[in-house]
Amino acid sequence: MPIPTPFHERTQALCTSYRWKDWSGYHAVCSFDVCHEREYNAFRQSAGLLDVTPLFKYDIIGPEAADFLSRVMVRDIRKLKVGRVVYLCWCDQKGKVLDDGTCARLGEEHYRVTAAAPSFHWFAEHADAFDCQLLDTTTEYGALALQGPKSREILRQITDLDLDNFRFFAAAACQFDGLSGWLTRTGYTGDLGYELWVKSEDGVKLWDALMSAGKPYGIEPAGLDALDVTRVEAGFIMQGVDYF
Repeated sequence: MPIPTPFHERTQALCTSYRWKDWSGYHAVCSFDVCHEREYNAFRQSAGLLDVTPLFKYDIIGPEAADFLSRVMVRDIRKLKVGRVVYLCWCDQKGKVLDDGTCARLGEEHYRVTAAAPSFHWFAEHADAFDCQLLDTTTEYGALALQGPKSREILRQITDLDLDNFRFFAAAACQFDGLSGWLTRTGYTGDLGYELWVKSEDGVKLWDALMSAGKPYGIEPAGLDALDVTRVEAGFIMQGVDYF
């Protein structure tokens, strides 16, 4: 049976359509309304707020973390600078794509990988030869995608991070209305957007802070149906749907 995300207390009350799906073992909203039109328009005209907690999250820490990731992924992670994120995939020994996701370098020896499909055991098979620690931190963090042309203005209300110089695929530790977390300028909509990562216990507080700050800008909670439309428009592929 699916389990609730750290934001479920809020999303459940707002989901008048009762349209949910199982996303990696979590309850996930397909659309809050019977039709996803309002949520799609928010992504494109103001800002939509999407719960992306079900993404698998793996932290890789240690002096040979970059060497390990470069071995199992299709890019040379040793070239990735602190505070940057890269989109990439990983393949099996025959070159078949197993999954795709992002890799963020959060510190000199600290990386975080996100994935749509469970990949921990496959990574673990190859990690023993390297001086690094592989941690499954999926349940430790809640994540929200704030996407749309007004997303930067909304974020300005809850963080003092210099968003004007926060480049595409950047990552930084910051405060969200007093909550410690991470901000990445990433997303799946093709529009201006960010993803916010906080400890699971701070999930409801972060949701409330964003919805309050975003009210004057027309923020709307959004589900996976609207995301599917925007990612297709942007030409973003999805493992298990567009390729196998």
